[in-house]
Amino acid sequence: MSANYADRTKQTAIHDIIRNMQVHVLNAQYTQCWPEWRELDYTPAYSKLYYIKEGEGWLKINGQSFWPTPGQLFLMPAHVEQSYSAISDRPFLKYWCHFTATAGDLDFFQWLDVPYRYDSLDPDMMTDLFHELYLLHQEASVPARLKEKAILLDILSQLLTASPLQIHQSRKPEIERLTVIQQYIDAHLHDEVTLEAMAAHLHLHPNYFIKYFKKHFGVSPLKYVIRKKMEKAKILLKTTSLSIKEIGVRTGFDDANHFSKTFRREIGYSPTEYRTNL
Repeated sequence: MSANYADRTKQTAIHDIIRNMQVHVLNAQYTQCWPEWRELDYTPAYSKLYYIKEGEGWLKINGQSFWPTPGQLFLMPAHVEQSYSAISDRPFLKYWCHFTATAGDLDFFQWLDVPYRYDSLDPDMMTDLFHELYLLHQEASVPARLKEKAILLDILSQLLTASPLQIHQSRKPEIERLTVIQQYIDAHLHDEVTLEAMAAHLHLHPNYFIKYFKKHFGVSPLKYVIRKKMEKAKILLKTTSLSIKEIGVRTGFDDANHFSKTFRREIGYSPTEYRTNL
């Protein structure tokens, strides 16, 4: 197995974790800190974003000290020790957001080793995003809750774009294990991939394997396999002239009708409609 393939599979594991990430905005405000603004050595169960507009202050995140300046954005992940304090009579004027981001049973930032400070983000864009997030959070409506999730995801995507995805050192063994099962699934998409076979490949009891898999990917193993089969089928429909029956066989369906029904249920089109509407 090539190193490039192994690296791509690890990235796929992270992408699948991100796909099932759930975010929730707890609070979003635009406030002037007071001169007594200060708290030391606490570890919140939620993550925070500070986008500095004016003023001075001090942050300590996981043992690293920062003196933020206007235009800088700070990410303070959940479950990391933090401190903050005003340092003059010009405390921060800042946009801030408290939020949760979970992937399976873990906080999303327990998977990735992310920077805490971001210097080079577009200031106009970030001001617009944070201001819209602040305004939406003041609204008591279902559409506002959906829109604020979208804005938060947009902000997080800007952060992840600004720095390469790095797997947290403590999670590398877990990613290696998830990569093993992903490689097994990828190599057997043309077969009937059973729960028992996947569990045996990791030397786990099937009942434990179901819980373990869903904890990390947010879906059951068999649902994940179907998703991967449909992704492969879509590629074959786009890039080959294979018949629907042949594509069904290559994704583990001996019965073309069963394949077509599964494809329609998962994708919303029949295979023929999907190919025609490209």
